[in-house]
Amino acid sequence: ASEILLREGRVLLLLDGLDEVLHQDNKAILKEIRRFSEKYPQNLFIVTCRTAAKAFYLKGFTDVEVAPFTQSQIIAFAQKWFAVFTNNSDSDEIDMAVQFIEKLDLPENLPFRRLAVTPLFLHLACWVFHRQEEFPTKKAEFYKQCLDLLLGKWDEIRGIERDEVYQGFLLPQKLKLMSQIAVSTFEDGDYFFEQRVAEEYIGDFIVNLPNPPTEPEELQLDSEVVLKAIELQHGLLAERVRGIFSFSSLTFQEYFTARKIVASHNLQSLERALERLVSHITEPRWREILLLTAAMLRSADSLVQLMKQQIDALVAQDAYLQEFLTWASQKSLVIPQPTLVATRAFYLGLTQTPHVAPHFALACTLDQGIFLDALLDNLVLECVIDSTDFAHTHACADALSNALTIVLDVGLQQSLQQLKEELPDPDCDRTTFQSWWQINHLAWTERLKTAIYFHRNIQSHWHFSPEQQKVLEHYYDANKLLIDCLNSNCEVTVAVRQDIEAALLLPQKELEEREWDN
Repeated sequence: ASEILLREGRVLLLLDGLDEVLHQDNKAILKEIRRFSEKYPQNLFIVTCRTAAKAFYLKGFTDVEVAPFTQSQIIAFAQKWFAVFTNNSDSDEIDMAVQFIEKLDLPENLPFRRLAVTPLFLHLACWVFHRQEEFPTKKAEFYKQCLDLLLGKWDEIRGIERDEVYQGFLLPQKLKLMSQIAVSTFEDGDYFFEQRVAEEYIGDFIVNLPNPPTEPEELQLDSEVVLKAIELQHGLLAERVRGIFSFSSLTFQEYFTARKIVASHNLQSLERALERLVSHITEPRWREILLLTAAMLRSADSLVQLMKQQIDALVAQDAYLQEFLTWASQKSLVIPQPTLVATRAFYLGLTQTPHVAPHFALACTLDQGIFLDALLDNLVLECVIDSTDFAHTHACADALSNALTIVLDVGLQQSLQQLKEELPDPDCDRTTFQSWWQINHLAWTERLKTAIYFHRNIQSHWHFSPEQQKVLEHYYDANKLLIDCLNSNCEVTVAVRQDIEAALLLPQKELEEREWDN
């Protein structure tokens, strides 16, 4: 019956996993596929393999590559996956698939979502979720579980026998090798590296294993075999163009780099590794390494303290930036922290449309502070713009009126009121108002800035050089990264966390005083 169907061209034959064929059988299998497809050419034949293993040619076949999954394809895959791997009722399978998609699409799970566009990594995400009906709270733990399956159990689960040198590598050896390749290439800024470079790292690793090859040619051959095995079996390394490799996902290169840092068992060497890591705190490409390292360390106290020291050192030697930080610190002491009731009043005002000052009057009455400063600072920024456009100048007059409705300080209110009375009424005589503004607005704005500085200590005279602006940008971003590390479920003691938070953004003099007091 099957012969008749084949001769009539009514067969779709799927041959899956060509890369899983034993090496010594590969040529024979390819020859048999060619022979069979040429004998029954009227039928449809599909042969699949990992992209890395397509170094062969089948006459009459068309080469295609699987595109990244769309959202609808991810949903369909998940529904079918949980239907196969869940032993519960149909409704339970559907519920788990729905939960999986909902949680995969949460903002905090974006790194997992980016990986899940390929069948392999979507399968891994389903597998991790199926084990605990939740994604790990730490990205590092998710990557660890994926790699445990990918490196240690993938072939075992599918019952595939491998016959290369790499078969004898234990999971810890595989992790150590991948970490060595990752950290060496990442530190050099190499997201793409030559095959020769990868094989050198592998060769250096092999010679430290028991019973290494003694001949250079044998070592070279074993290194080639191991590289190809890593590419085919796990998909962690991929040949992008001939002879040029990279990690299939930057995520895994970052994870293995962080793992190498954490894996130092000697405390002294770990401290040096953390110091080298923290030296990269202003480089955006090291951001994820710092976050992953903080999450993986048994105690991240040393890391976050080193980060804080490195951040403070960025601005420690610049007297002008220290003056700026001192002003900011003094300003923060003048303005009390918002009370809960003032915060509630602020958010009630925020719900009103449009956002005008009277809606925030209650919040400022309860706690006149940061919001008023922000409004006054914005008023100055608008007024210094050299524009004769009536809409803009009219808006500046309105902004001054809005500020007057919430200012409680009598001295500042009198100063602002006097400045307002000098303005012609823009609603009565547009031409007169524009003419007055064009002639007087610069001097008038300087008096406005002086009044605000005198009463609220809002300084608008800071003039940073391009170099200082760059330092401040690094300083800000690095402080944000430090807070992100503290908020990343890393293991930091309460005392260290509180000490760092209390000392954020302080000038060097106050940091030294705190250290002396402690």
